[in-house]
Amino acid sequence: MSLSSIPSSIPISGLVSGSLKAATVPKEDSGFAALLNSAVSAVEGAHGTAVKATEDLLTRGQGDIHEVALLSQRAELSLELFQQVRNKLVQAYQEVMRMPM
Repeated sequence: MSLSSIPSSIPISGLVSGSLKAATVPKEDSGFAALLNSAVSAVEGAHGTAVKATEDLLTRGQGDIHEVALLSQRAELSLELFQQVRNKLVQAYQEVMRMPM
């Protein structure tokens, strides 16, 4: 799996809005599974980008420590957001299952 590094010229707000837009409007299918797959892909992509930037900095000396810190924080926040959304979905499902028929 090849990952490209995010250029430092792209603002953080543009990446966040772009990743959320990609997560809410999947191209192939508009079903729940496609939405979930695109959200997981966005989280994995953020993590992979952070890992690659860290490896580049530590092994080759390429990149900036500030960029690596920002990419790592962005990956951590996207994972936390995904976990919170998952928790809310599970709570909603449990509420529906407790409803009397």
